[in-house]
Amino acid sequence: MTEVNKTSQQYVTFSLGDELFGVEVSRTREILSLTPVTKVPQTPGYLLGVINLRGQVVPVVDMRLKLNLEAAEQTEDTCIIVVEVQVDGEPIIVGAMADAVREVSEIRSDQIEPPPRLGTRLNTEFIKGMGKVDEQFLILLDIDRVFSSDELALVQDVGQVVVPEAEEELDEA
Repeated sequence: MTEVNKTSQQYVTFSLGDELFGVEVSRTREILSLTPVTKVPQTPGYLLGVINLRGQVVPVVDMRLKLNLEAAEQTEDTCIIVVEVQVDGEPIIVGAMADAVREVSEIRSDQIEPPPRLGTRLNTEFIKGMGKVDEQFLILLDIDRVFSSDELALVQDVGQVVVPEAEEELDEA
């Protein structure tokens, strides 16, 4: 009997409401407790503003709003997952606000189904696949496709521009 070599990958799992999502561990830089976010004028509603991460200005996106889910109150479990997103071959660091981080799950390739064609609230181009963790579906996000290239350019611009309020915060840090 030959054993089929099944590859596996680790995902940081997080919740948005009752839904469970996952992003590749290799794309995750760190997980932060909720910190004050400096608002940036004239940005889309899902772009909450910027945070100071050890002297680097990092844009923060509300993943609920970005994925067209209802906004929710922040709780003590609300956190920011710092991820690396590729734009035209260049990495951009973005903070993704989630309701809570659950765990790191290892998922084998044979446990991942292709994204559904119908019956989901999400545009399936964001979805790399559907995994299963403890009898619950896990929506595996293709983090590079969550944002359009125009949105990523905007996020990158916000991360590079230090507005006066953020500059004061950076000086205080």
